[in-house]
Amino acid sequence: MTERAIAPGARADMIRNRRLLLAAATEAFAEGGVDVSMGEIAQRAGVAKGTVFRHFPTKDDLLAAITLQLVEQLTGAAERLSTADDPVTALRTFMTNGVEVLAADRAFCEVIGRPSMQHAEVRGAIDRLCGVVEVLTVRAREQGTIRTDVTGTDIVLLLGGIHQTALPLLEQDPQAWRRYLALAFDGLCNTRAAVLPRPPSAPLRNDRDSAPVG
Repeated sequence: MTERAIAPGARADMIRNRRLLLAAATEAFAEGGVDVSMGEIAQRAGVAKGTVFRHFPTKDDLLAAITLQLVEQLTGAAERLSTADDPVTALRTFMTNGVEVLAADRAFCEVIGRPSMQHAEVRGAIDRLCGVVEVLTVRAREQGTIRTDVTGTDIVLLLGGIHQTALPLLEQDPQAWRRYLALAFDGLCNTRAAVLPRPPSAPLRNDRDSAPVG
C-alpha cells in the first residue's frame, strides 16, 4: 500500500487511541492521583503500553494534556457566564463549578509544581482563563457587589486555595469545600471591606523562576 492509501486510516486510529488514553488517564488520575502507572492507564484504555509512550513520551506530557483539558473546561464555563444578567451570581456560579471540578480530581493538587505545568500550551491556557475570569470580575465590580480591588487572577488562585483548604476533609465530607467557598465569597463582597494588605496579583506565571505577586 502507498503512504497515501494508509494515511487516513492510520490517522483515525491515532485520534481514537489518543482520545481513549486521555479519557482513561483523566479517570485514573482523578481517582488515584499522579502515582497511577502508565501501564494501568494503557490497560484501562485497552491499548498497548507502547501506544501510551508514542502519544505521551513522559507522564508529565500526559498530565499536561489532562491539565489543559481541565483549564479549557473552566475557560468555557467562564465564557458562557460572561454575558449572564446578574454578574455577581455569574461569578459565584463560576467559582462553585470550578471548585467542584477540582474537588473531583485527586491529581489536581499533585500536579501543581510539576513540569507538566510548564508546558507552553498549559501556560497559554491559564493566561486565557485569567483573561476570561477578569471579564466576569470586572462586571461584578462595576455592579458594585464585590470589592473594587479584586482581580480575575485573584479568583483563579482562590479556586485552588478553597480546594486545598477543604482537602483534608473531603474523604469524610466530599462537600466540605462549599463551606470554605461561602467564606471566601463573603470576603469578596463589597460590605464594610477593609483595604487589602497587598496590591493586586500580577498575571499568573508558571515558569520555575517566577512566582505570582500577591
